[in-house]
Amino acid sequence: MNRTVRSAAILLIQFLWMAGLTGCSSPMLVKPGETEFSPAAPVDYAPLTRDNGSIYMAGYSKTWFEDITAHQVGDLLTVILDEQTDATKQASTGITKDNTTSISAPTILGQGVTWNGDPLSTSLESANDFAGKADSSQSNKLKGSITVTVSQVLPNGNLVVQGEKWIAINQGDEYVRLRGIVRTVDITPRNTVLSTQVGNAQITYRGKGAPADANAMGWLARFFNTPIWPF
Repeated sequence: MNRTVRSAAILLIQFLWMAGLTGCSSPMLVKPGETEFSPAAPVDYAPLTRDNGSIYMAGYSKTWFEDITAHQVGDLLTVILDEQTDATKQASTGITKDNTTSISAPTILGQGVTWNGDPLSTSLESANDFAGKADSSQSNKLKGSITVTVSQVLPNGNLVVQGEKWIAINQGDEYVRLRGIVRTVDITPRNTVLSTQVGNAQITYRGKGAPADANAMGWLARFFNTPIWPF
């Protein structure tokens, strides 16, 4: 009986150990991607016809002077990331308002109206001051490159491109995602295009892992920094 219990305990420890290794290794092997950034597969064409012995056969021809740049679904395109944004905003407001009102004592038949020997006169004064000032500045810079795939060809010939690139560094993963619309005339002969020429561009650069977690704000600090916190 003791030998059976010992064997079961050993099997349980081995199972937990293997599960722990699987849990530790899975995040490094499987990257959590999104469908809108996944690579697009080329369009499936109709199967080629059999060889009928003729010199020319439809589907087997190749053009010698074909453009090698991206132009159809599934083609690759390299986007050169060259993003730099500098924004500065300043606002200043000042408001001053002063009011003074005096009401003299009324007279009846040339005689001043009094109350307990005092004339019925009064005066009102008010002053309002407001001053506000705000400064805001932001600077962003992104350099590099990413190769994406053509996911759709629009009726006007523009290309919808999308893709992502993952880089594992020590205990963290860095990834770049891009999606947008590219004009074929902006593609260079080397099959590259600047990110500043990508229309409706969605560029994301983030990280996952220990460095990103250490640089993130804790949940309690995020709670105190939310707009619903009244103080």
